[in-house]
Amino acid sequence: MISHPRRHCVVALQALPPRIGQVRRIVSAQLRHWQLDPLIDRAALGVTELLSNVHRHAQPDKACRVEIELRLGRLTVSVHDNDPRLPVARDADPLETCGRGLALIAAVSESWGARPQPDSRGKVVWFSLRAAPAPAAPAHPVRIRPEPPAEPLADPLARPVVPVVPVAEPARVGALGPVPG
Repeated sequence: MISHPRRHCVVALQALPPRIGQVRRIVSAQLRHWQLDPLIDRAALGVTELLSNVHRHAQPDKACRVEIELRLGRLTVSVHDNDPRLPVARDADPLETCGRGLALIAAVSESWGARPQPDSRGKVVWFSLRAAPAPAAPAHPVRIRPEPPAEPLADPLARPVVPVVPVAEPARVGALGPVPG
């Protein structure tokens, strides 16, 4: 189920790898539609991390809901799941292959957090980004005519003209100086 009123979008899914990619594309398309192109990479990365956490850690099921909302110049992306355990950010060992997701969320977002769902069933993990819409295109195309150059431009492919000056026979030079002829 996908609903997308003017500044709100909700996607319900099972957090399985193929669905995570689909949701990433949906979030990207929605942000493009809202003219928030500068936020696409960070929002797509963040939602991927949150959904990967649901896939990896949520119990008893992988059912979740992704919600993106634009309100008062702030984009909030939240993932609601049925597992009541709140995530804990930790410092991952440099050789570990996982455990950096929440640190990544913190690095790419303005703020993030987690809270129990109001119905005391599950939790919501969210992050927010400051949103500034992409500049609007002008209503009519603007043509700028360059002024003619003050001097003709040189042909960049032309070879420079070097005058030929006759030179006497070159002196022979050895390693220690001139060599007598």
